[in-house]
Amino acid sequence: MSLSADLALAARLADAAAGAIRPHFRAGITAERKGDASPVTIADRAAEEAMRRILTAEAPRDGVAGEEFGYAQGSSGRQWVLDPIDGTTAFLAGRPIFGTLIALLVEGWPVLGIIDQPILRERWIGAAGMPTTFSSGGGAGSAVRTRPCRTLADAALATTGPHYFEAHDGEHFMSLAAQTDHKRMVMGGDCYNYAMLAMGHLDIVCEAGLKLHDWAALVPIIEGAGGLICDWSGEPLAAGAKGSVLALGDPARLEDAMAALACGH
Repeated sequence: MSLSADLALAARLADAAAGAIRPHFRAGITAERKGDASPVTIADRAAEEAMRRILTAEAPRDGVAGEEFGYAQGSSGRQWVLDPIDGTTAFLAGRPIFGTLIALLVEGWPVLGIIDQPILRERWIGAAGMPTTFSSGGGAGSAVRTRPCRTLADAALATTGPHYFEAHDGEHFMSLAAQTDHKRMVMGGDCYNYAMLAMGHLDIVCEAGLKLHDWAALVPIIEGAGGLICDWSGEPLAAGAKGSVLALGDPARLEDAMAALACGH
């Protein structure tokens, strides 16, 4: 498939997921607990099922990896990675800062990514070799860019929450946080933080323990906006990455951020 065809398919996946999610938002639905104690709802499952139906019909040779329904092996060297609701806790709290994540990996490398916020009708699209775009209300997308950051002391740092770090990782994160502008630190937000970084409203997002479906879509979006996203060792993110994620709006701050992270005991 061509890139334009892949982008059109990804957009249809996002539309289908949004249609499955919206009726359940602020509708008083309950959640179950998965094996890792994270919540899952009927909306998570319905959205992933809607996307998988489209992929089965339109890209049957491609693999699929979804948060709720696992892996389906493909034969094309391509894999769609789906997180129907990244931020189920925010969804349950009625906060529209969750998102649907859709990624396409080719030979293990993310080449296309979408963050879709179905309630606000906001969508970010990134693809290899193309500028990241943002659209709202179903309108045409326009290019977005990250912002420069002179020093770590000027940086607005975000993470989903300190309780998501294991003790050792938390110490490294706090070492980084101590060198940033702590009065502008953002807690909560899941994938929405990365979207805000791509638009130039945040400078650093730092997390650990993420799975493929949590970060795959973010890579083309951050890179296409002029930022950098890697693991805590500075290595690029590809299938098999350990799950530590460092996203920077200004790639010039990479060495500073890595040095700060390394200071954690």
